[in-house]
Amino acid sequence: MAASTSRWWALGALALSTLTVGLDGTILSVALPTLAGDLDAGTSDLQWFTNAYLLVLAAFLLPGGMLGDRFGRKRMLLGALVLFGVASAACAYATSTGQLIAARAALGLGAAVLMPLGAAVLTVLFSPAERPRALTIWVTASALGVPLGPLVGGWLLDNFWWGAVFLINVPLVVVAVVAVVLWLPESHGDTTRRFDLPGVALSAVGLVTFTYGIVDAGDRGWTDVRPLVLVAAGPLILAVFVAWQRRTRMPLVDLHLFRSAAFTGGTLAATAASFAMFGLLFTLPQYFQAVQGADALGTGLRLLPVIGGLMVGARLAGRLVPRLGSRAVLTGGFAVLAAGLVAGAATAADSGYGYVAAWITVAGAGLGLTLPPSMDAALGALSAERSGVGSGLIQALRQVGSAIGVAVLGTVLNVGYRDRVDVQALPGADADAVRDSAAGGIAVADRLGAPGLLDSVRTAFTHGMDVSLLAAAGVAVLGGLLTVLLVPARPPAVSGPAALAESAV
Repeated sequence: MAASTSRWWALGALALSTLTVGLDGTILSVALPTLAGDLDAGTSDLQWFTNAYLLVLAAFLLPGGMLGDRFGRKRMLLGALVLFGVASAACAYATSTGQLIAARAALGLGAAVLMPLGAAVLTVLFSPAERPRALTIWVTASALGVPLGPLVGGWLLDNFWWGAVFLINVPLVVVAVVAVVLWLPESHGDTTRRFDLPGVALSAVGLVTFTYGIVDAGDRGWTDVRPLVLVAAGPLILAVFVAWQRRTRMPLVDLHLFRSAAFTGGTLAATAASFAMFGLLFTLPQYFQAVQGADALGTGLRLLPVIGGLMVGARLAGRLVPRLGSRAVLTGGFAVLAAGLVAGAATAADSGYGYVAAWITVAGAGLGLTLPPSMDAALGALSAERSGVGSGLIQALRQVGSAIGVAVLGTVLNVGYRDRVDVQALPGADADAVRDSAAGGIAVADRLGAPGLLDSVRTAFTHGMDVSLLAAAGVAVLGGLLTVLLVPARPPAVSGPAALAESAV
């Protein structure tokens, strides 16, 4: 009985660690407009505040999981939590965009260890019968960061300076460290696996090159040579990475996992859903503040329909999957998500909040119907022997989708905004400030007392948002098609994890 109770306390420690990462992932979205003004950050800077975290997270999820398997998951989790806390403090006291981007990258490195090892430990602690309940608790802890981030972030921004949205992580980290020390047993995976340094380098360089090229294209335009070269070079480097993985005896990624249709389909579906979700969370706070004039807390409150829809969709998915199967639920979820995004693309600068609340509720429900079932389909296809590297691979591809979603949809928004905003009557410096971001445009309009310019900025931003929502809807449709083609109606069961005693040290 004591061992059984200890397992659930250990799950609580993992859930708290996951909540810390999830909270940081969404709390920044509310602070973006404030950072644009206080740190003089342009649209590309705002994208890199998010992408620096996501790219480092994606690049190091796999090696992070491998290090935990080899050197001890508890030991690596504790080190990652400490790094996460220190990096959060560094973010809070950054005085330039470069410092904040660097600190965000360090945050991503800490999260890159926390996320895959949390899932790997679950397969060690819980039997197949207990795992669905444990996984639900763990995933719910991550999802709680979605509603808490905007609300806590909005309240902190209204009462303190922007650095408080990062300092909030520190007490959570302290509690998580104590909980891990007290209740989480040490465990190992494959202790003989060597570190694939060429694989780490190739995957990281390929991801950074591709995403930077997309962001750079938003600044320089798609006719400029540099971003085109970067966008082309990224996939080529990743192709070399795949070739290396097929050749080396100790690869970073176990490509045999993709022989499982449930794993491949579930992972790609989760990636597509993450693309849409993070692109949406990047766009909506700026719309609420730049167009609807909301403050930070008001922005968090206006995001609640997304969260409510997501929670309802996830709850509904939990009931429907056992009856209808993963494929049917995921296909329907992507259809709901695409419908909500297409409706959002009809938003105008003068649209009332009631209309916006309606379509973001639908989009949130679509996310709830797609994200948890896709993760469950992919994780359910893993055996105990592959749970560590498999969970790391799932999380890595999801974060790649998130980073590319922010980069692509942010760039689409930026191009659409610049094409529509009217700066012909402005001097060079003011025109550049207006074209750089909607926040800059509003600041110039307020300083000049130019209501016409203010209307132009808001209309142009809404146009850019509408185009980006259509792009996100296209990705949702693609996710639905991939689900139909790849996800089995009823994924086959896999063998359960080894008992805790077999891997605890």
